[in-house]
Amino acid sequence: MSIRLQTWAPYEIQIALNGREWLKRMLDRSGCKYIIDGNKFLDIEDYGLAQDLLNSQRGTRWIDMLSVLTAGAFPSMSRVLDDRMSYTWTLWQSEWAKDYIFNDSRELEKHMGQFLRYAFITGTGERVLRYMGKPVRENGQPHWSSKPEIVTRLSQWYDGVRIRHWDGKNSLKFYNEHNVLRFEFTMNSPEKFKIYRTVEGDDGGTKKFLPMRKGIADIAPRMDISSSRIKNFTEHMAAMEEDVTVSEVLSEVSKKIKKGGKSYRALDVTGKDLDFLRAVADPKYHVGGITNKHLQKIPDRTPWAKGMDSRRLSARISRHLRLLREHGLIRKLPNQHKYMLTDKGRLLTVSLNQFLGAKISDLSKLAS
Repeated sequence: MSIRLQTWAPYEIQIALNGREWLKRMLDRSGCKYIIDGNKFLDIEDYGLAQDLLNSQRGTRWIDMLSVLTAGAFPSMSRVLDDRMSYTWTLWQSEWAKDYIFNDSRELEKHMGQFLRYAFITGTGERVLRYMGKPVRENGQPHWSSKPEIVTRLSQWYDGVRIRHWDGKNSLKFYNEHNVLRFEFTMNSPEKFKIYRTVEGDDGGTKKFLPMRKGIADIAPRMDISSSRIKNFTEHMAAMEEDVTVSEVLSEVSKKIKKGGKSYRALDVTGKDLDFLRAVADPKYHVGGITNKHLQKIPDRTPWAKGMDSRRLSARISRHLRLLREHGLIRKLPNQHKYMLTDKGRLLTVSLNQFLGAKISDLSKLAS
């Protein structure tokens, strides 16, 4: 870490903390062995312990900790200023990373070419905007008022390569170094994301979706959003194992289920539910979420819609979304009318995407 004190009024302080160095010291205290290079752990004796220690950083009482660090860097503060004065802390920049540690660098290098090609080819402006939590119109274009500037760069990075997507001052990247594949989200403009909070100064008021602030009061949602951006990126990059058969994927959803005293029919993946599942499986909704309104515009030209008007179609979509929820394929986002695919749903839609070009009769044979 480092602390920088401005030696003239208003005596600003800038503190830089490195979570991986913090973890290193926590591992030292716990007696856990590791191999590290810079801020990359190449191997850890107890990965479960390391993850628990990283998670514990999220519960830090930031004002208390920063006040202690301030006292060490500015011991004459009470004499120069006043005992009643204190600092207001803001988060100028944050980086959130997720590391995949391979057994050796050669194993990782075998996959990097495929990873980079896939990320570069599929890293369209629409997809990057969705990674960054930006809404886009139905045609994939940004709203006229947003004026985004999307930049993607592919470059050499130490002993590996890196691809990085920018949206203004926020960026999402991944790169390899030694035997570590790192995904990292850098946030410099938190106001581009909306969070569920009260209006500043009215802690007891009604919560609304408002722009995220730079203050440390919003550190927790900032961590959640940063983590979710990386999760969207890594899930998009993930590929299903080749030895998973369609029949294995479909077997769980092809049975009638009963929950809470209610029965829910089996899904007919190769028949009457195919058009709806095709719409839900559209990759552009894997990032920003699925809504009833989105789905109304997709199946209206298919037999699934049955020529219904918007009100009846909306009701039918709601029933089918409930069906997918009960089968565990989607989950509802809190405080929003949006749905995200679960791991089970993602696995199913990957299978559908692989075979959507086939004839229905071929799908039936594969499913059986």
